[in-house]
Amino acid sequence: MDTQKLKEQIIDALNLEELTPEDIKDEAPLFGPEGLGFDSIDALELLVLLEKNYGIKFTDPSKAKSVLVSVGEIARYIEANK
Repeated sequence: MDTQKLKEQIIDALNLEELTPEDIKDEAPLFGPEGLGFDSIDALELLVLLEKNYGIKFTDPSKAKSVLVSVGEIARYIEANK
């Protein structure tokens, strides 16, 4: 899975015009003060992006939480669940 493409999709979906794909490290946390600071609204947007672009739908919130940790983790999950 191309993390560059995924980062571009995330930037577009979350309207993060101030960020470039290079600003987002593959293993940087997406949530919390030590990461990109995403919030619950951003999590919902990420879930919509994954369903729309990759056909991935989470029925278990704890599974979604374990995947939406970093861009790298999302990319690995997409690759494993194509």
